Amino acid sequence: MSDIEIAQTESAANPSENAAAEVPAEEISYHAVEKDGVVTAIWEMQGRKHVRTIDPRSRQGQDILRLYTTEHHDEVPAPEASEAASS
Repeated sequence: MSDIEIAQTESAANPSENAAAEVPAEEISYHAVEKDGVVTAIWEMQGRKHVRTIDPRSRQGQDILRLYTTEHHDEVPAPEASEAASS
């Protein structure tokens, strides 16, 4: 399983719940479940609690995966840079 580093903060939507509004909500994160290099499911987590499973073929699943690959695409070092650094 690999972690998708997409996180959103959920805020209290009901202003009548003052106690809930004062306590910071747990972050929502997404974790890709892979088998043989293929993403088979995406888990939506709130803190350590599993909220739901998202089908990676669904529109929302595709959006999450697209966001993840777009954010992390620039972080992969170019092969020429690593070769130059090792010489």
